[in-house]
Amino acid sequence: MMAGCIELDMQCAAICYASAQLMSLGSTQAKQLCAICAEICEACGNECSKHQTTHCQECARICKSCAEECIKMAA
Repeated sequence: MMAGCIELDMQCAAICYASAQLMSLGSTQAKQLCAICAEICEACGNECSKHQTTHCQECARICKSCAEECIKMAA
């Protein structure tokens, strides 16, 4: 039941880390990666919000917030 949620959590963490690395390096591709990061964070937040556990609800809130920031950075 939680396998999809856990998989998205791992994808989200990986893309967030990669995005932060490219931004810190001043990469010209950082904006494109941030756009992808926003999509994955939004999907992760949507999946986590389906589960009523405290940690899933907190994850959903943080992922959706991250998606909003990534959209700003991708603009």
